[in-house]
Amino acid sequence: MVQIHEVDTGDPRDVERFVQFPFRLYRDCPQWVPPLLSSARKQLDRQRHSFYRHSDAGFFLALQGNEVVGRIAVLEPRKRNTYRGRKGAFFYLFEVIEDITVARALFSAAFDWARSRGLEEISGPEGFAAGDGLGALVKGFEHRPAMGISYNHAYYDRFIQDSGFRKQTDYHSCYVPGTIELPERFCRVAEKVKERRGFRVLRFRTKAELRAMAPRVVDAYNAAFAENREFVPVTGEDAERIVDRMISLTQPDLVKVVAKGDEIVGFVLGFPDISAALQRCRGRLYPFGWMLLMWEMRRTRWINFNGGGILPQYQGLGVNAVLYYEIYKTLQERRFLHADIVQVNEQNAKMMQEMEALGVDFYKTHRIYERVL
Repeated sequence: MVQIHEVDTGDPRDVERFVQFPFRLYRDCPQWVPPLLSSARKQLDRQRHSFYRHSDAGFFLALQGNEVVGRIAVLEPRKRNTYRGRKGAFFYLFEVIEDITVARALFSAAFDWARSRGLEEISGPEGFAAGDGLGALVKGFEHRPAMGISYNHAYYDRFIQDSGFRKQTDYHSCYVPGTIELPERFCRVAEKVKERRGFRVLRFRTKAELRAMAPRVVDAYNAAFAENREFVPVTGEDAERIVDRMISLTQPDLVKVVAKGDEIVGFVLGFPDISAALQRCRGRLYPFGWMLLMWEMRRTRWINFNGGGILPQYQGLGVNAVLYYEIYKTLQERRFLHADIVQVNEQNAKMMQEMEALGVDFYKTHRIYERVL
C-alpha cells in the first residue's frame, strides 16, 4: 500500500529522504548525473532560496512501509501567475519507481495541494527559476544529459500521461561534433554582417569583467524572451542567483556578446560540461568533490551552450549568423570535441531550421506537459 507523506522542510531528516531518493533510483544508471547535494537541499530551504520570497512549494514522498518509492514537488509560482494572469502550478522533481499506482498517488497529492490554493491548471516539469532544466526526457535515453538538465527513466512519459497530462511543447537538444566545418561562404557572411551592421563581439578575459557585464546580459535576456511562452522577467534576488550560478560554472572566454555601439543585441553562453566529475563525486563538494569539479572544468572536451538570445528589433539582421560563427570559433579555439546546444524550443521554428541546415543532430528531447485541475 502506498502512503503519501508531505515533507516537513524544517526537518533535516525529511529533507534528506527527499534529496537522496534519486541516488538510489539511478544507482545502476550510467547516464544519470547527480545534482550538487548542497543545491538540491537549498531547493527545500524556505529561508535561503530566493523562490520563497515571492512563491511557495510543497514536497511529497511516496512510501511503502518505511521505504521511499517516489517523490514530487508542486510549485505555486506566484510571480509568474501575477505577470501572466494565470492560476497555474508547476510540478517538478518527479521521481518514481516503475509502479504506476505510486505515480498516480503522487500526482493526486500534487493536484490536491494546487487546488487547495485555488489554482486551476498544472504544467511541468518546470523549476524554481530560469536556468533550471525543463521537461521530462522522452528521447535520447542512451545519452548523458547536459549539465543541470534532468535525466529520467523511459516509463515517465507513460506515467505522466496516465495522470491526465498532454504534451504542451518539446525542447530539443542538439549534438555538434567538434570537427564540424562551417561552409566558407557562411563565415564570410558572418564577417560581412558585422562590418555592414556595425556589430562587434565582446570577449571577456576575467570573471570580474564578466560580472560587470552580467546585469546588461540579464536585461538583454529579458528583452529577447519577452514574448516566449511562460516568460517572466528575471529581476532582483532571482537575477543575482542566476548570475552567481552562471559565473561559477563558466569561463570568461566561453561567453560571447554581440553589441552595436553600447547596446547588447545578442549573446550566447557556453559552459564546460562537468557532468563526469559530478558523477564521480556523487554530488558532494567535500572533501574532494570541489577538486574534481575544478579539474574537470579545465580538462573536459564537452561544452554546453545553454542560453542565448537576440533582441527582437535585431532579429533578421544577421546576428544569428554572427552567434553561430562564434560558437564554431569557440569549438576550434578551445579544441572541444563535443558540443551540446541545450533545449531549443520546438516553437522556435526558425532556429530549428537553421540548426538542421547546419547539420546538427537533434539527439535528445524533453517534454513539458499540461492539464487542467
